[in-house]
Amino acid sequence: MSHDVAALDKELNAMIASGQAMEAFEKFYSDDCIMQENSETAREGKSACRQYEIDFFGNVKEFHEGTLLGSAAEGDRSFSEWVFDVTFKDGSRMRNHEVSARRWADGKVVFEQFFYQPNITPAD
Repeated sequence: MSHDVAALDKELNAMIASGQAMEAFEKFYSDDCIMQENSETAREGKSACRQYEIDFFGNVKEFHEGTLLGSAAEGDRSFSEWVFDVTFKDGSRMRNHEVSARRWADGKVVFEQFFYQPNITPAD
């Protein structure tokens, strides 16, 4: 069965941009997905990836910006460029310019790697 990766990626990105990141995760990520921040150790399996996302969003006090700058898809791969600006519960603020590279199989994300250099402002 063939899947339109560009259409799937567009829907996933729209959900993220509208504040439905966890709902998008549940809908679009495979049970055996792998996620990786830059060159850090990858998280393997949907349960481990879900917990990381829950922990991240649980530490966010306020989202100031979450803008999709552009995206592209080719074959089983998609790429999205984002700007995120958040304040965490500890008062620190992070502005990320990030690229997400995804690999898809059977209509689900099986691998995603994020490339960014966070700009973190310490809490007062």
